[in-house]
Amino acid sequence: MAYPPRLSHLATRSVVVAKLTPTYARAHHIDENEAAQRLATALQGQLLPSLLEEAWRVMRGKSKRLDDEGLVEKVATTLRDRPMRPGRVAELTPGWSAFLVLADLEAGTASEAARRVMESPEGRQRAQDGLAEVGGFLAAELTRGR
Repeated sequence: MAYPPRLSHLATRSVVVAKLTPTYARAHHIDENEAAQRLATALQGQLLPSLLEEAWRVMRGKSKRLDDEGLVEKVATTLRDRPMRPGRVAELTPGWSAFLVLADLEAGTASEAARRVMESPEGRQRAQDGLAEVGGFLAAELTRGR
């Protein structure tokens, strides 16, 4: 695990779902309740730790003056009052699209053709790029505010 254990105690699955739901719902043209259910299912496995690793990598790269403990404290401060505050709607890019396909695969809503595409070398690279981009978005959501 490349991120501090406290980060996963703060950025729980339900918190991450809340931050990603508005973009997922808009991209899939579904209501936010269904989007939250799908994301919660998708983030039950390895996708959540992978996303937190990417978010942590971005947080550490952007903050030169805070050490690891200071970064985690900033996340705690941001989430203190409203941890379930919905995230902003992100602009859909190829990276976001790849992440959404990954989430759909994990939730069991993607086709077998999508799975085959994502298992190809190019698909794996796009998936990694998508995790990095959405990790950056999540890092911004977890540290915005105070």
